[in-house]
Amino acid sequence: MAVTMEAAPAKSRSITAEFMKGLVRENPVFVQVLGMCPTLAVTTSVANGIGMGLATTFVLVFSALIASVIKRIVPNEVRIPIYAVIIATFVTIADLVLKAYFPPLSASLGPYVPLIVVNCIIMGRVEAFATRNAPGISVVDALGMGAGFTVSLMVLGAVREILGNGSILGFALFGDGFTPMLVMILPPGAFLTLGILMAIFNALKANREPVLIRT
Repeated sequence: MAVTMEAAPAKSRSITAEFMKGLVRENPVFVQVLGMCPTLAVTTSVANGIGMGLATTFVLVFSALIASVIKRIVPNEVRIPIYAVIIATFVTIADLVLKAYFPPLSASLGPYVPLIVVNCIIMGRVEAFATRNAPGISVVDALGMGAGFTVSLMVLGAVREILGNGSILGFALFGDGFTPMLVMILPPGAFLTLGILMAIFNALKANREPVLIRT
């Protein structure tokens, strides 16, 4: 008797399933382990996680949409440079909007917003999914991946902010007797928290994932 796990073909999956895969089955952070640079660097607080997640989602959604629309007219030999220019355009828009309307957040995120250009999540979904599917489903896929990335950063940021500062979104949670674990807002704390959350996430995912039994 062999036990195997099978995913439904792309064409047979519903819109809901396409969106939810980014949150659970193909979560960019906890499953695919992508975008580690901003994940580890900016998640010292929930606000930073939300800001980086939303900026990445914005770039991912519009890059996937444009790439899916123009895929038939893009020469195969230059598709990567063309997609890179598209991604860079939306990254520039996101960076300028943050600097203009959210200066403190922009300062906290620092160079990591411009570095969205080289985030593997963006180019990976554009190349692997958007260029092979219709615009509508490509946007749904991008939204799901962006949501998964954002939620992951929020959870990571929440754990580090609570333990490292004793607060959440700037609001104090504990009394004067609380001693912050300063390591949690330092790089070692980022690796430790990510590792623990990744182990918990994948253990829960393995217990809930459907298994197809064949004889």
